[in-house]
Amino acid sequence: MRVLPLLPFAALLAAVSASSDEQCFGSTPMPSVANYLGASLDYPTAERICCNNHRWAEYRGYLEAQEVDLFSRLDPNEETVFYDSTCGIPLFIAPRGRTFEEFKEESLKHGWPSFRPEEMVSENVIIHNDGRMESRCLTHLGHNLPEGGVDRYCIDLVCVAGQPLAAGDERAEILTRMDASVLEHEELDQETYVSSAETYSGKTSNGGYVAFVAGMIVAAALLAALPASYAWRKSRRKAREAVEEAEEDTGTVASGADEAEEMTREMQ
Repeated sequence: MRVLPLLPFAALLAAVSASSDEQCFGSTPMPSVANYLGASLDYPTAERICCNNHRWAEYRGYLEAQEVDLFSRLDPNEETVFYDSTCGIPLFIAPRGRTFEEFKEESLKHGWPSFRPEEMVSENVIIHNDGRMESRCLTHLGHNLPEGGVDRYCIDLVCVAGQPLAAGDERAEILTRMDASVLEHEELDQETYVSSAETYSGKTSNGGYVAFVAGMIVAAALLAALPASYAWRKSRRKAREAVEEAEEDTGTVASGADEAEEMTREMQ
């Protein structure tokens, strides 16, 4: 069983509040996620990450696994619209403001699809203060990890591998539970759409990451110091033992001298 550390009271309240939300409005990823763009995505992973999780992610590099190979399935000459895996609303349009190769290179470098502010369908994505990201359908998406003073969205592929809902799809009920500001597929004009996402929102998971790295550095320093500390204690112990042994020898010599003196007096 995984044991959680004690949290500050405010953080504990935030965690309880977050866990009280019904992720994906109680639904699950659409079955077509398993065959996204002809790839073979792991559906149980999608269900666990997208609809039953606020923290964990698919493994790093999943997008280039042999059975996935995302970028070989995208048209390098066209923008791709990435849809919510649960309710089918558009979330990202990429690449925008950069080339396909730049989009690919950044994503492969970090190990997850990486999007930038102008690529976000801002009406449909929520960035929480701690950098956690989810869609307006309450599907977990990933985290905001700014780079170079610009927000960078590190997103789980399995959670943006959906498609627009077909007429009569029972999942359409989810859309009725969201307000009118949500931009549905039919309302998105890809040619003219401009995102209103902030270049740098200040909402980021980097603080936690930095704290984690700092903790690891301190732990490594302490571990590195252990051998030196042990050697120092060992040398001190040996020195103390040598002193004690010398004192014992001195005592023995003195005792012998006293005995010799006593014997001389008796002979006289």
